[in-house]
Amino acid sequence: MILNEFSKYIQTKNEEIINNQSTAVNILSDWIRSIMSKNPKTNVEKIIHSEITLAQNKYNEFLIIGKSESGRVLMNALYNYALSYEHYILAKTLN
Repeated sequence: MILNEFSKYIQTKNEEIINNQSTAVNILSDWIRSIMSKNPKTNVEKIIHSEITLAQNKYNEFLIIGKSESGRVLMNALYNYALSYEHYILAKTLN
């Protein structure tokens, strides 16, 4: 469910990945930050709010971590998906 939502989001950013304007990990962090910056409405947003913590300092550096073991598993899955998606898109453009 959550990977599906992220998948829909990252697919809208294919051109940024292809043109080296952004990386899939940056897109993932932007997605997480956008969800964390608003009140959760959907189940996906509620799960992300309950499982993930976003910490940011005055230099606009941030850290995304799981609040529990399931949150760490979720972040690991999202991170691995982002990397594999980026490799897939870049390999597809090289062919």
